Amino acid sequence: MTTAKKKWVSKVKTVSTYPPEGLFTKDPDTIARQLASKKVSPKGPASGMRMLTYYINRAGKALSESRKAELEKAKELLSKKVQSAREKQHDSKEK
Repeated sequence: MTTAKKKWVSKVKTVSTYPPEGLFTKDPDTIARQLASKKVSPKGPASGMRMLTYYINRAGKALSESRKAELEKAKELLSKKVQSAREKQHDSKEK
């Protein structure tokens, strides 16, 4: 694989929403809660999950093992919020 193909992510830009500065340096509960909020993720917690996954992938080898573990814990917590939101959406459609 060429270097250009590996570096595609550096060209990705978003103009819609941004996580608060320094969010990814906080504890997993705070990260999950804020990424699930409507302020940061107006389209729902799944959008926050994509932001977190993007951050982890972008940081790559620069993340320490302990920091990566903290971010993975935040992903687990956020995943539960995503699942809960999907269940609520599904339940409301059935009524």
